[in-house]
Formats: sequence, structure tokens, C-alpha cells
Amino acid sequence: MKLSIIGAGAVGTSCAHWALVKRVAQEIALFDIVPGLAKGKALDVAQSAPLFNFSGKIYGTEDFSLLEGSDVVIITAGKPRTPGMSREDLLKINAEIVKSCAEKIRLYAPNSIVIVVSNPLDAMVYVAYKVTGFPKEQIMGMAGVLDSARYRYFIAETLGVSPRDVQALVMGVHGDLMLPLIRLANVAGIPITELLSRDKIEEIVIKTKYGGGEIVNLLKTGSAFTTPGLATIEMAESILKDEKRVLTCSVLLEGEYGINGVFLGVPVIVGRRGVERILEIHLEPEELSALHQSAKACQELINALPEL
Repeated sequence: MKLSIIGAGAVGTSCAHWALVKRVAQEIALFDIVPGLAKGKALDVAQSAPLFNFSGKIYGTEDFSLLEGSDVVIITAGKPRTPGMSREDLLKINAEIVKSCAEKIRLYAPNSIVIVVSNPLDAMVYVAYKVTGFPKEQIMGMAGVLDSARYRYFIAETLGVSPRDVQALVMGVHGDLMLPLIRLANVAGIPITELLSRDKIEEIVIKTKYGGGEIVNLLKTGSAFTTPGLATIEMAESILKDEKRVLTCSVLLEGEYGINGVFLGVPVIVGRRGVERILEIHLEPEELSALHQSAKACQELINALPEL
């Protein structure tokens, strides 16, 4: 199996690191247009191989023809957020970058499954989908796995329990209108509504929605990369190993939840064929309304995109 990562910035390098640690592919390729950047980052990661008992191949390159043979391609290329900048501010800049990446994937890796990480996420997945012309099953965005991990962490932190015992789900757009589902969040099967006050739960929801922005404000010159990288590799691993994991991914909705034509985070089964099935779960009226708000916001971003 071959995994390719476009963009040798912090998130792309994190993806390469976690891919090696988790041994998700025998060949890991890191790409960037900046001369030497991908080669240097890949060499650094490769030198950890003896410590992780990794016997595959990892390398960096500016030659995008080496995308050929990729089973999964991850797009992390794009400008990161800076303090005061919303994901929407990045729209036009990153649309051109993702378009260029998608064109190369279409040319050299037409059978690959594509995972988009670049922000604003849901709009960038749409760009990749339109430019590649791939079937919708081959295109997905990483957001829900990251947002759900943050949600689970904040619940565990508040309760003083192990994060591994917390199950929680975040749906919708990757942004301020995301939907951390309170009703389904639980600790070892116990609903969080039995363990936390309404005020505490609302505090957790707000921290989840703005968790990425908090990191941006603290770092000042970049955004989160460790957890986004691992979240992306969770998706790639499920594809490459055909694990059939149920993960929240940004996928094209065509009538599910009463939404059409936009990419939004919903629970899906992820396997060797990519998006193998969208799980349409019951939502209460207020939850469904919030999801439709996400869809409206995403549609507005799509409408603001430059000509593809």
C-alpha cells in the first residue's frame, strides 16, 4: 500500500510521522513545491524508523509524477490560520492551492482515495471533488475525527476520567457552527447528562467549537498539527487496512438529512473503497436545524469560491 501526503508543513509532517508510527503503509511519500522541504522533513521522520521498527520506505519529493500508484492521497497544502483569521478568510487563497493539488491527483493517481485537510475544510473538499471529477466515494474531508477527539478530551478532562472511556460525536461544518451532539455523548455508556450539569455541558460544547482557534491564538504563528495529523491517519488507516471504521468525515450529501450538494461531517463507514456508506441517524428537530445551518454556511462558501 502507498500513502501520499501533499504539503510538508506542520500537519503534513505530522501525518507522515503518525503514518510511520502506526505502520499504515509500506510506502509513504511526502510532497511539496518548496525545494528541499519535503525531502528534509521526510528524512527526519525516516531516521526514526529504527526506533519504531518501521521497515517500509518514506521519502520526500517535488516530483508530483511520483503520486502514481498511490492508494490514498492526503491534501494538507495551504496557508494556515493566523490569530484573528477565520477559516473563511482562507477561502480564495487555499482554493487555488487545493485546485492545483487536485489536478495533479487526477493526472497521476486517478484511482486513489483523497482525504482533504486544508481549510476551510468543507469548501476545500468540494473543490477537490469538482476538480478531480472523482466519484463521491473517493473524496472525503478530515474534520469530524478531530472535532470529536477534542469533544471527548474536554468531557474527560471535566469529569476526571480516562478519555478512552468517552464516546462522543461532532457533526456538521468544520467551524463555529459544528454540532457536538450532547444527547449521544457518554462515558462507558453513561450519558453525560447524568454526570454533568447543563452549564458544564454547554461550556464543553463551546470549548469544542473554538478549540482550534484557541490553539491558533496561543501559537500565534500557526495552528494545531499533532492531533489533526493523527486524526487524518486514523481515516487513512481505515482505508488502507479496510477496517470499516465508523468515523465522522466530511462527505457529499445527496438527500441524507434533507441536505443536497454540500460536503458536511456525518458518520460514515470508511473502508478500502473510501466512503462505503453514509449512516443517517435520527436527529432531534433542534439538532437537525443546527445541521441545516451548517449546510447553509457551507453553501455560502461554495458560492464564494472562484471559478474552478
